[in-house]
Amino acid sequence: MTLFVNGLTHLDASLWCPTRGLIGVSWQVNAELDGELGEDGMLFDFGHVKPWIKSRLDDGADHTLIVPTEAPGVTVSECLEGLAIRTTTPYAMEVRGPHQAFTLVPWAEITPTGLAERFSEEMLQDPPPRVSAIRLTFEDEALSGAAYTYSHGLRRHAGNCQRIAHGHRSPLHIWQTGERAPALEAEWASRMADRYLVDESDVEDKDVAQGELTTRYRAPQGDFLLRLPRERCLILPTATTIEQIAAWLAGEIAAETGQVTRVQAFEGIGKGAIAERTP
Repeated sequence: MTLFVNGLTHLDASLWCPTRGLIGVSWQVNAELDGELGEDGMLFDFGHVKPWIKSRLDDGADHTLIVPTEAPGVTVSECLEGLAIRTTTPYAMEVRGPHQAFTLVPWAEITPTGLAERFSEEMLQDPPPRVSAIRLTFEDEALSGAAYTYSHGLRRHAGNCQRIAHGHRSPLHIWQTGERAPALEAEWASRMADRYLVDESDVEDKDVAQGELTTRYRAPQGDFLLRLPRERCLILPTATTIEQIAAWLAGEIAAETGQVTRVQAFEGIGKGAIAERTP
């Protein structure tokens, strides 16, 4: 007997890509469980499936930086903050933070299929009663319009969003004169693509000579540092919450176009914020 749950939860994280660098991901998580029926006629109560799987993902890759440790130019070492990840290709990056802020995988590249299989195997090491097999799939949200990926960290957040390099894949909707503006959506999604969004108050150093930007802060989980090429970053005057991202985008677009602009910005799948600004 197989039990399935589509859209069981979402996984939001950042990962290091050997060709694109630091990118955000948002995957829908689907699950199938094989096993024998109990005396109650059930394999596993639906009310228990979601929290059982979600808790293991929340304690695992969710809101971490997923690092393929065998990728070209990637090194991992201990440091005062916990772990230090350094890269050289496609560009140089250094990120430091507590161990729980990272998911290290001994691969050359991260794929959603491979990562889902890895978590399926880990969960099967301590399965629920009567469950003999677990299959997870991680899928991108099906989108018809513009979208971008971004990474960030929220120093003031009490939960795992405080980790300095986690991210999302997000649609972008823009309205002007009461109508959607697909050309603007595509333009701004391109501008935002694969960027690191940073709160201006968290910037420690703007090394113009080296073309680098260093972000450092202390949060409840520990100390964090991230050093990236300046061109990969967008500095916002506020914390990079989805509410502030929507407001910043609406303000920037209104100022550039001279028109009242309404922006619906998403933080991953199915949630986000709406802001409207005048020129």
